[in-house]
Amino acid sequence: MVTWNLSNTTHHVLICNGGSCMRKNGEEVTQAIRDEIKSLGLDEYIHTTRTRCNGRCEDACVVLVYPEGIWYKTITPDMGRKIINQHIQKNEPLHPYIAYRYQHANFQPTNISSIGISKSKT
Repeated sequence: MVTWNLSNTTHHVLICNGGSCMRKNGEEVTQAIRDEIKSLGLDEYIHTTRTRCNGRCEDACVVLVYPEGIWYKTITPDMGRKIINQHIQKNEPLHPYIAYRYQHANFQPTNISSIGISKSKT
């Protein structure tokens, strides 16, 4: 098992590989993002993680970028590459694809048709 040195990491990109996202090209999105990071020589600064379901199946394929706390929706392989080039390198988030943004200690929905169901406290 590999243990990465994350001391120079500036961004963490989480790519949903849950069932709905995989049906919407989750594997291809994952590879496009990782290939773009590698081709730009940014492996030392951007860490990626495949996740299971993030609970936003309606928004598949979902990609999260931290530390900004931006949750992207309906990401294709081309959009995945743009996340690396435009959002991370140029600090220009892809606004039409943002479903949520973590601000002021909570998630703020942006331009979404469905907020979703509330989680019950049990």
